Amino acid sequence: MADTSQKVVTRFAPSPTGFLHIGGARTALFNWLFAKHHGGEFRLRIEDTDRKRSTQEATQAIFDGMEWLGLTSDKEPIFQYARRSRHAEVAEELLKSGHAYHCYCSKEELAEMRDEARKNGSPVSYNGKWRDKSPSEAPKDIKPTVRFKAPKEGQTVIHDLVQGDVITQNDHLDDMILLRADGSPTYMLSVVIDDYDMEISHVIRGDDHLVNAARQAQLIKAIGWELPAYAHIPLIHGADGAKLSKRHGALGVDAYQKMGYLPEAVKNYILRLGWSHGDDEIISEKQAIEWFDTDGLGKSPSRFDFAKLENLNGHYIRDVLSNEELLKTIKPALEKLLGKEINPKEEILLLSSLDEFKTRSKNINDLAASPLFLFAQRPLSIIPKAEKLLNDDAKIIMGKLHNSLSSLNNWTKEDLEQAVKDLSEKENLKLGKLLQPVRAALTGSNVSPSVFEIFIWLGKQETLNRMGDYSSFE
Repeated sequence: MADTSQKVVTRFAPSPTGFLHIGGARTALFNWLFAKHHGGEFRLRIEDTDRKRSTQEATQAIFDGMEWLGLTSDKEPIFQYARRSRHAEVAEELLKSGHAYHCYCSKEELAEMRDEARKNGSPVSYNGKWRDKSPSEAPKDIKPTVRFKAPKEGQTVIHDLVQGDVITQNDHLDDMILLRADGSPTYMLSVVIDDYDMEISHVIRGDDHLVNAARQAQLIKAIGWELPAYAHIPLIHGADGAKLSKRHGALGVDAYQKMGYLPEAVKNYILRLGWSHGDDEIISEKQAIEWFDTDGLGKSPSRFDFAKLENLNGHYIRDVLSNEELLKTIKPALEKLLGKEINPKEEILLLSSLDEFKTRSKNINDLAASPLFLFAQRPLSIIPKAEKLLNDDAKIIMGKLHNSLSSLNNWTKEDLEQAVKDLSEKENLKLGKLLQPVRAALTGSNVSPSVFEIFIWLGKQETLNRMGDYSSFE
């Protein structure tokens, strides 16, 4: 379990070079939950030092995705590029203390080093050419980079809360660049300084950052700061065990929203990708905050499975969200499909019908489309499968049912059921055979909730009008 004797401050630090993907969303969720569990702070930092690839659209996508998931930063987001002068100051201090040096290697020299390493089968790394040279030997026509003078002996140990002790031999790490030739700071320098200035106590991130952790730990120690606690979580794989790709679900969070997934279901699902609490599968946000800690994080990669997410989403639609919450969620999509705003009377109708529609819906898009027939204009558009049900014999029987229902004084489910039963016995027809063409006439489809529920939702006049459009009267 994590040491939380100090104030817990976590962060999510995405690069705005693309969408907020599902792995990033999980990292954000874990950091958010850990902070909330320990009564700490969760912070958001936009690592936009890559100016060529960073975009405002990607930054906004991150903000929108975080808002949709309800992962709110406790302070205003930090933009890394805006802090570049602070990063450069620390690099200058490292130069003065002898923990960094100027490197005057040209691009051609660096390319030769890489080629030589490849020929020898060695790791591609900087050979330390300017590590111990005197500045007096510096060429005048090359702007230097600033490199970290990494320790070459011994080892760096990361006491990781998930992976255990991760040991890196120091001679395996070269002297990384801190400041580029144009004076701009690199990611490795910026991350270390920002984490310190933001008072980050725990760094929870993917295990693809383990090598970075060793480099950053060396840098932190050289500056004289305390290391944060590290927790490196295994990455998410596809259902087939391969590296997660778009075909597996490596999509932007906005794509899941467009596909009709609920944020509550997505959070519940990605929470279980790499973290567990016994055999619990359905976990509310309140429970997640209460239970989440690093001792529940696993060491093995988790597998993303769309079918499981879909089933979980269906559960949240059926059993977790109230009808009022569902109506609020589907209303924008439904109004877009209808091409108009829903009035208060129609809202009441929707609320009364959602119990039926949500039992057969696995996503919000399906749920939003299900009640469309309630608002359809006559004559209804009939799908081919339903049209086959409206043959001449069916139209004659429906005409008889139309006459029977027209004479009802009370439009109640009991009276409607009795009228249909009486006609089916009189015509020696099974109820299903009798009601199939009625369903087609009322909804335009061969699949729908109970026809008797539809009678009630539509009311007497609209029901008879729709049946009349496809009835034959003797």
